[in-house]
Amino acid sequence: MSRLGKKEIKIPAGVTATKKDGTIIIKGPKGELTRTFLSEITITISPLAITLAPRGATTVFGRSLWGTYWSHLSNMIKGVTEGYSQKLLIEGTGYKWDVSGTNLNLALGFSHPVKVAIPTGLTIKTEKAELTVTGIDKEVVGSFAAYIRSLKKPEPYKGKGIRYEGEIIERKQGKRSTT
Repeated sequence: MSRLGKKEIKIPAGVTATKKDGTIIIKGPKGELTRTFLSEITITISPLAITLAPRGATTVFGRSLWGTYWSHLSNMIKGVTEGYSQKLLIEGTGYKWDVSGTNLNLALGFSHPVKVAIPTGLTIKTEKAELTVTGIDKEVVGSFAAYIRSLKKPEPYKGKGIRYEGEIIERKQGKRSTT
């Protein structure tokens, strides 16, 4: 039994939730999110809350989806009310980034500049060594930030590369001279 799935999700003022053929549409002050759910879980929408329950005899698959769907719906409601953001930091001589139109231009020490298309619905703010990715969909924000980080992961000797804010890079000692 899912502890989260048993809780009802409260719908704050200014947010509307509708269900249409297994697709849930959540509208709020920051935008609109839609997601299709399988019929293994019964989703009941009232004006003040959303409740979830497994359909019929609970199967292992249905029980596994129960808490997952609760988290998806909760993240959608938080996204349309508050939004999500992820901060990345860049370290290294000559490493830099800037936004031009719908592209993010990166100079990461390669022989060529790296250009990345910014997905729709995301806003990117760049400062000297800080990049902030904001949007209403938690998955899109997280996956885009992870992709940017994967272009130049931090190395363990000097810490050069792209890392998340608050991420700790374990440093290695490097070569030692014997005396």
